[in-house]
Amino acid sequence: MAISATEVAKLRKMTGAGMMDCKKALEEANGDYEQAVSVIRKKGQLVASKRADREASEGCAIAKISDDAAKGVLAVLSCETDFVAKGADFIKFTEDVANAALEAGAADLDAVKQLTVNGISVAEGVNEKVAVIGEKIDLTFFDSVEAVEVAAYIHPGNKLACLVGFNKKLSDSQVGRDIAMQVAAMNPVAVDKESVPDYIAAKELEIATDQTMNDPKNAGKPAEMIEKIAKGRLEKFFKEMTLVNQDFIKDSKKSVSDYLREADKDLRVTKFIRFSLAV
Repeated sequence: MAISATEVAKLRKMTGAGMMDCKKALEEANGDYEQAVSVIRKKGQLVASKRADREASEGCAIAKISDDAAKGVLAVLSCETDFVAKGADFIKFTEDVANAALEAGAADLDAVKQLTVNGISVAEGVNEKVAVIGEKIDLTFFDSVEAVEVAAYIHPGNKLACLVGFNKKLSDSQVGRDIAMQVAAMNPVAVDKESVPDYIAAKELEIATDQTMNDPKNAGKPAEMIEKIAKGRLEKFFKEMTLVNQDFIKDSKKSVSDYLREADKDLRVTKFIRFSLAV
């Protein structure tokens, strides 16, 4: 059947797909718009399957906070190229997904993909983006933080985003932003020494022991001394890689813990999330 330019334009507005893709979809669907949209989504699934082995190392990381600041979500939509990642529609879709997840209280990535955004499921929306853009695109990360107060930070360019939970309401929002920026800049492995996973501590002690034993300066030293030096190196790891023990990025003469105490003697970080896209 003959498809008019007006019909093509209408489908393009609905899906964002190219003019020729819209014309072909309408022809295949015999002018049925709903069926034509389905055709475009199926094309997205086909493109995605063909690009399954491609690396989607670019993308957009978005952190959103609820109106009462008691919950935050972090969502990442991945793609293949920086050009696509910087597109306004791509960023807007990621923000829409994050907002929907926040409103619905989504528990995990699979739950987010089933949410409805712009009248269709997130999974279907992703397939539409694949059909329109022609790259491997997927929602690759989602997590959330619930606390008395949550702060967020998104680094310019949407490549890195963080959430930080606190045990108390913040009297100054700048404190929350500062700690979130600390997480972004210094990439700690845990909030404090006690919350470092056992397997990480064990691995770092193993590395420290190997380095100590292989250092010519330690040749001939007894095992007890080697062990003591290795544990000292592990303590240095805890200082450099746990959030509250790190030097504060705005004033290296104080630790993050010192900064928190200055803001409020009872203020504590309860949890943080950090996601960085490959650069």
